Amino acid sequence: MRLDERRIYSFLGLSMKAGKVASGEFQVEHAVKSGTASLVIVTEDASENTKKKFGNMCEYYHVPICHFGKMEEIGPAIGKAFRAALAITDTNMAKSVAKQINQ
Repeated sequence: MRLDERRIYSFLGLSMKAGKVASGEFQVEHAVKSGTASLVIVTEDASENTKKKFGNMCEYYHVPICHFGKMEEIGPAIGKAFRAALAITDTNMAKSVAKQINQ
């Protein structure tokens, strides 16, 4: 794992501890539809159906989306089991994570 990837996973863990992460399909969907999601992250190894679902949802609700990491790495980074999607609900944290992912 590269240093920049480790930094992103650490930041996701901090965001989770701050209570600014919705994880799992239903919580992410609720965050997007309720307008609280500032960024959605879908893992690169998520199913095509999951990628399409969140891609369409984020486009419709005008929420930025990134594809990053693997399910078995993102889950433990936030203290959970495998996760295919998560949403960051804090605007500043979301901007920081998106900037790091897009570097």
